Amino acid sequence: MAKKADIANHIVTTAVDLAAEKGWRALTLSDVAQAARVPMSALYRHCPSKPELLAGFSRMIDQAALSEGLPGEDESPRDRLFDLMMRRFDVLSGHRAGIKAILRDLRLDPLTALLQARQLELSMRWTLQSAGISTSGLLGRARVRALCLIYGLVLRVWEQDDSPDLDRTMKALDQRLRQAEQWEQTFGRGRGERRAEPPAEPAAQAGQEPTVH
Repeated sequence: MAKKADIANHIVTTAVDLAAEKGWRALTLSDVAQAARVPMSALYRHCPSKPELLAGFSRMIDQAALSEGLPGEDESPRDRLFDLMMRRFDVLSGHRAGIKAILRDLRLDPLTALLQARQLELSMRWTLQSAGISTSGLLGRARVRALCLIYGLVLRVWEQDDSPDLDRTMKALDQRLRQAEQWEQTFGRGRGERRAEPPAEPAAQAGQEPTVH
């Protein structure tokens, strides 16, 4: 019997890839169930709504990025963060057509985009913590919001980046992270902070997992 996580991942990747053909707004849950070859009851159990499909896909991307292990201790915080963020873009590239279709439709649907904002924040919080960067306090909250903004800006570059090695995406990400680092050195209190403790495994969180936008 297939594992629950495997079924959920199959459903969400099917939905994202199907969006390339039908568009996200026109896509129905019935379409997803038929394409994934699962009964509607199984779809309801794992992803009972289209926003849940997006959230599930985002969590799958997080887990794929984190499954390679944490970056090395000898790297700078910015380099560790760069590594983790590029892992995400590498995974996204396997579903490029569907993601681009979803992004186009979400830009015309502010409500759905707003519903996904919480998942993105959770995802970026996990990414920062996995890079050993504290997310506690006001400074930590600012870091999470800044990384959400950086991710959104670089995602627009990624949409147009057809290079095999995502060169344009890497350059844009590096530039944005350097700008954020300079801003914090100027206005933040981060210089004296210790490396944050690695986060617990996603399954260990009480019903929460790290998390497409």
